[in-house]
Amino acid sequence: MIRRFIERLNQRERILALLVGGVVFALINLFLWSWLLDAISNSRRVVATRKLARNEQVVYMREGDLWAKREKWLREHQPAYHGASDASALLDQLKQVASKYKLLIENPAIGNGETNATYQSVFASIEMKSPWQELVHFLYDVQSPESFIVFESVNVMIDPADPTQMRGKFKIARWYAPANVGKSK
Repeated sequence: MIRRFIERLNQRERILALLVGGVVFALINLFLWSWLLDAISNSRRVVATRKLARNEQVVYMREGDLWAKREKWLREHQPAYHGASDASALLDQLKQVASKYKLLIENPAIGNGETNATYQSVFASIEMKSPWQELVHFLYDVQSPESFIVFESVNVMIDPADPTQMRGKFKIARWYAPANVGKSK
């Protein structure tokens, strides 16, 4: 049937049919190879992602005791959240450390911070002007692992009016245990 159809065509029609068939064959091949190469590329990406996840899991399994000890330490030492009064207590603590180095806190502001599965926080935003040595001592004294205090935002620059002084803007937060986690776990 196909042979009879081809025999009925003249030479120009046969060449044209061959060219159209060749172009269709090339386009189908191009589409299939493109799809195949994309599938291979996606598969390699998935394999690389899974290898990375597997390597992380191996590290977590190998260091499982360390992470269990850290979680236990956090449950035992992370303070419980008592409400909005914790923000003013944080500001009082910052003022106390600042007074130790004779630093003046300007424009204090307090508020409730972020709440998520690992912590809930309160924050104090402050500005201060001081010599850099005292500022460094203040930053050092405020932070320690047992205090659960985090500098969420720090902007320190030389005071344009007095080059011997530093001017800083800080957003300082204290992280409390999440509401749904008790210390008796």
